[in-house]
Amino acid sequence: MSFIDIEKFIYEKVKETKLPSVTAGLIKDGNVIWSHAVGYRNLENSESATTRSIYGIGSVTKSFTSLAVMQLVEQGVLSLDDPVEKYLPFDVKPFGELIRIKHFLSHTSGIPALGYAEAVIRATVGDHERWIPAATSNDLITFMRDAGDWVLAKPGERWFYLNEGYELIGAIIANVSCMTYEDYITQRILKPIGMQHSFYSKKKAESDPEFAIPYAAMPEGKRMPSTYPYSSVAAAGGLISSVEDMLRCVEMYLNWGEVNGVQLVSRKSIEEMSTPRIATPQKDNPFGPYDYGYGLGILANFYGQTLVGHSGSVGVATAYMGFIPGKKLGVVVLANGSGYAPSLIGQYALAEALGEDPRAHPAIKIEDALEELTGNYETYKGTMKIQVRRSGDFLTVVALGKFGGNVTPLIPVSLEGDKRTFFTLGGASKTYADFTLDGDKATMVMERYAYHRTGKLVD
Repeated sequence: MSFIDIEKFIYEKVKETKLPSVTAGLIKDGNVIWSHAVGYRNLENSESATTRSIYGIGSVTKSFTSLAVMQLVEQGVLSLDDPVEKYLPFDVKPFGELIRIKHFLSHTSGIPALGYAEAVIRATVGDHERWIPAATSNDLITFMRDAGDWVLAKPGERWFYLNEGYELIGAIIANVSCMTYEDYITQRILKPIGMQHSFYSKKKAESDPEFAIPYAAMPEGKRMPSTYPYSSVAAAGGLISSVEDMLRCVEMYLNWGEVNGVQLVSRKSIEEMSTPRIATPQKDNPFGPYDYGYGLGILANFYGQTLVGHSGSVGVATAYMGFIPGKKLGVVVLANGSGYAPSLIGQYALAEALGEDPRAHPAIKIEDALEELTGNYETYKGTMKIQVRRSGDFLTVVALGKFGGNVTPLIPVSLEGDKRTFFTLGGASKTYADFTLDGDKATMVMERYAYHRTGKLVD
């Protein structure tokens, strides 16, 4: 099978979003069937990325934390039904009920996100002035003392993504194993399955010859060298790894806990992790419900298959790991920056590996449909000039002028065919914008004006 189309797609997105680099790989039936790297792991020294380059994987780390819990459950050291307060001085009881380990693993504690990890990450990369001195689990517990006033549901009732919960799970792992969380994951998970270039330590990661420098996105697309948060968010998002190492982990999942003759956890534990526990707020997904298990998300109907995985972001690095048990197929995508969702790159690659048309992926179709409309537009004889730009899943109309101008968001109504409709809000009413495509020509009619496209946008 040729993967030229995937490589072209990645190249397009790296160029379009000015990502420093993206690395990716596919594994099927225990064999790496494709791997690829685009861009630079070090922009300043013009050092190219490879599939051995190591990146922060962000919240994909949660799957490792969950694996550790399942190992300890199998050993009889703890139970998923154990109250968190059995191991930590944590006494938040949403509506009088105990938070159990399984609730933190499935993000169903009833506590909405408190912003601890987000604040720490942003402060680390210099994007936030709010300093949270949470160097230890005791500091974090102190930070969360008043979270009882913040709860919105009983444990098990509602999904609230909670990084703080995973950090406390990391503290429980450390307490019951008599090891640091980082040492436990390294000794009991990473080394046994051959992930030799995966680290939590800043010193070890940055001394690796394939270290990918993390980059913060600056105005006008510029990239500034930054740092990873490392142990500040260890159990929730602190692991540094490579595509080659992460594909070993995916192989382990596809083999129900076993890789290279090492049975990391039982098949039952993998099934427990990848069983839906709670519906997420993601509604009307074209691939069916997106639910959450223990450290893994589950997409119900990805081209007729169950897709299990997790995304990750620490702002200066993004990641995606996904696998389809029914096809023994998995993917890993890593980037040393943010700007384009690695999950879409991963799903694009999986779709092609399944023999589907990846350009028909609903999210990619929306991107393509919006991108076709972008450009410089003007009214009769250039009396008024605007730019139409894509902003995520929307368009924006930027009125050009020496003294600045308005930016108007356009929300899609219909993107099918050569006639596409959008609306914007003004006061208590909607104003519609209608685009018509005729080959390379494009016309937009909005309110009293007709605009003809005069050319493409130039970066």
